[in-house]
Amino acid sequence: MESSMKQPKPEQYHEKKRHTEDQFPYNTYLCTIPDDFTEVPVHWHEEAELIVIQKGSGTVLVDLTHYHVTAGDIIIVLPEHLHAIREISGQKMEYENIIFRPELLSSDNHDVCFEKFLYPLFSGQIHTVVHIHPRLSYYPKIHDLIRTMDQLCSKKPAGYQLALKGSLFLFMFQLLSLDEKKELSNIQQRSLDKLKFIITFTNEHLEESISIRQIASACYFSESHFMKFFKTHMGISYIHYLNDVRLAHARNLLVSTNLSILEIAQKSGFENASYFNRKFKDKYGITPRQAR
Repeated sequence: MESSMKQPKPEQYHEKKRHTEDQFPYNTYLCTIPDDFTEVPVHWHEEAELIVIQKGSGTVLVDLTHYHVTAGDIIIVLPEHLHAIREISGQKMEYENIIFRPELLSSDNHDVCFEKFLYPLFSGQIHTVVHIHPRLSYYPKIHDLIRTMDQLCSKKPAGYQLALKGSLFLFMFQLLSLDEKKELSNIQQRSLDKLKFIITFTNEHLEESISIRQIASACYFSESHFMKFFKTHMGISYIHYLNDVRLAHARNLLVSTNLSILEIAQKSGFENASYFNRKFKDKYGITPRQAR
């Protein structure tokens, strides 16, 4: 089967937005679901990310696994790994994002530590634990290192970057010391690659009409197999996912551009403005005009 739509390019598979500054590529910020947004759609990027749950509970997807998380839990997301954050109906979750680029822990010269230990971890050659919770024996060490990093970022004493990098090195040492390493099977890896293709295809054709037949054809799947595959791995139907991505894109355009609501609806793949208004209000509880 062939698709009439342009196939995504491999180098466009991940999120291009940089989450950190170039000079010191480390950043931290707080978010609340659903107050800030109802979910963080499935994506991946070049940075490593720590998701630290402060209050409440929710769901975090990493690769093919859904984790139910509560206050105190920590999720480790290494570079290029699929992940998403979702609310549990009727519940609120406050969490801290800690994001840093792997090169923060490397040097310009030949770095044995980075090449021997960190690069294999960041590049996916070796695997480590994803979900760290208070019931684990090693949790206090991991938690204390994150608390130290947060305090350093809050107070910013002279030379705090040195201590922050030191804490990050200790954090990575703790991860590499764990025995709970889980490697993906070849079948799981192929499924991940296919999901990345689907997500990229969707983002690249967001302004266009995308039918199940078209996306299934692009994946070389039958329509029924595609729908079952997507629902099994993502927990939602493709149409649900597509609408969520379109609405999130529209919401971003509403607050970052001066485009008319009709133009935003069209750029987000909604051919009918009234349908867009209705879906937007169903999703966010306000109209597109109120979101500006």
